[in-house]
Amino acid sequence: MSAIDAKPFPRGVLIAAAAMMSLAIAAAGVGRMTGAASLELAQTAAGDHPIKVRELSFTDQGDGSVLVRDQSSGVRVARLAPGSAGFVRDVMRGLAKAREMRGLGAAQPFTLSLSARNRLSLTDPSTGRLIDLEAFGRDNRAAFMAFMAPERGAS
Repeated sequence: MSAIDAKPFPRGVLIAAAAMMSLAIAAAGVGRMTGAASLELAQTAAGDHPIKVRELSFTDQGDGSVLVRDQSSGVRVARLAPGSAGFVRDVMRGLAKAREMRGLGAAQPFTLSLSARNRLSLTDPSTGRLIDLEAFGRDNRAAFMAFMAPERGAS
């Protein structure tokens, strides 16, 4: 047995570590409950309001494609061919999984918003999840930005 095995761990260090962890957990809980951690709230406070909003529905098709429609007009915005648009598919799969875990259906559309500061975000009003698409790079942002383009025609 070495000398270090005979000494107990300093009690003050353990108490300080426990206090720091408790404070971090409490701060996260307060932020979550009050909405203070919300990116949307921070954008609104900074005057970064949406200048263009589009309510979109994503529907899987039998051939493996995904049909993207403007919910208000019913107009087709895009058809994602099977095996294409991997980032869009992954994001939407994650949002759909969050709805499924809460027992929510797919009826409510997703909200794609372009802000006055040219920031693009996707919100799921069903779950309250907000995804800042700026965080994923130019190409991935562009994949969603294409859904803001004028309508391509009904089908």
